[in-house]
Amino acid sequence: MSVDGGIAPVSDVPAETTFLFRVRPTDADAREQADRESGEIQEAIMIKDDEGVVGWLNYCQHFRHIKLDKGSGAEMRNGEIICTNHGAYFESDTGYCNFGPCEGAVLSEVDLAVEDGVVRLVDDDYEFVGCGGIETDPADLGSKSNREF
Repeated sequence: MSVDGGIAPVSDVPAETTFLFRVRPTDADAREQADRESGEIQEAIMIKDDEGVVGWLNYCQHFRHIKLDKGSGAEMRNGEIICTNHGAYFESDTGYCNFGPCEGAVLSEVDLAVEDGVVRLVDDDYEFVGCGGIETDPADLGSKSNREF
């Protein structure tokens, strides 16, 4: 739940999992090129780490229609976000994929900052739409049969 113009109190962001929110590109041209699966509104995830919070668009770099957080928090292990469909591991602080079919790729960053205990979107390329996932999203390939761990 957003608070005082921010996304959420930092105390509400759990450690070792993701917090799902929605953003929209601020640039009209970017809106036309936005995620075709969900229209102009896109899902993003935030993760709390020792430095504060980091944000990423909520899709794997292997297949971009696959969500990292399918609505109940992304699977994480040892500070890495795991794509449960194909076993890609992304460093939560850098977004760098260090294992899996998209090794070497980097998640798309969404700039966040903590101000007065509240997480705020500070990315000029996006505007905050709301907390939670996109309710009208088509089903993502939820199969975990291809995991490599």
